[in-house]
Amino acid sequence: MKTFYLIAIVILMASCNSTQLMDYWKNPDIEVFETSKILIVGITPNNSARKLFEKRLVSEYNSRDIEAVMSIDLFKKSFTTSEQSESDLLEIEEKLLNQGFDAVLITKIIGSEDREAYYKSFNDELKMNNSFKDDIFESQHIYQNKEYYELYKVYNAETSLYCICSERTRDLIWKGYIDIIDPKSVKRTTDDYVKQIMFVLEDLQLINKKISDFQL
Repeated sequence: MKTFYLIAIVILMASCNSTQLMDYWKNPDIEVFETSKILIVGITPNNSARKLFEKRLVSEYNSRDIEAVMSIDLFKKSFTTSEQSESDLLEIEEKLLNQGFDAVLITKIIGSEDREAYYKSFNDELKMNNSFKDDIFESQHIYQNKEYYELYKVYNAETSLYCICSERTRDLIWKGYIDIIDPKSVKRTTDDYVKQIMFVLEDLQLINKKISDFQL
């Protein structure tokens, strides 16, 4: 079923040739996931691209009657310019819970020349036990490294959806691996990427359809 789904995605999104879904993982314990307030996090040293990406995703969630907030608006500037400790991130998680957040969506570029080695890591079940705090903690160097992307013509992007509901012991809901192929325009690439994410999440019942879709 998963193989068939990947083939269908590639055919359907053929016109969006700057992005391609390569693989994904969904928490087998989750059939349907609903969120009322989600934090959108783009991890990149390019603040303009980060703002565009987060704003685009916020718009998609808002169109589904879901409150969404950009991390660039919520976090202080020091969040990306100074290293955060695990205790700092634990404090951030508590603040998110207190402010009514129940989910976090994180996207980052993890460019790799050795794709086979990456797939091995991606499919490692141990990686699926990380929390959103672990994800951010282990990825902070990306903010600081201005040369992080220059070696790659194909960018390997990873998007992860986390639940921060206090009652869950395993909070990774979904992780997707998407290739961005030789991007020429930040705006077009952002649009293609967001469309790809939204289609996948809708199909897997991890987000509801747009309100306008129900009115057709």
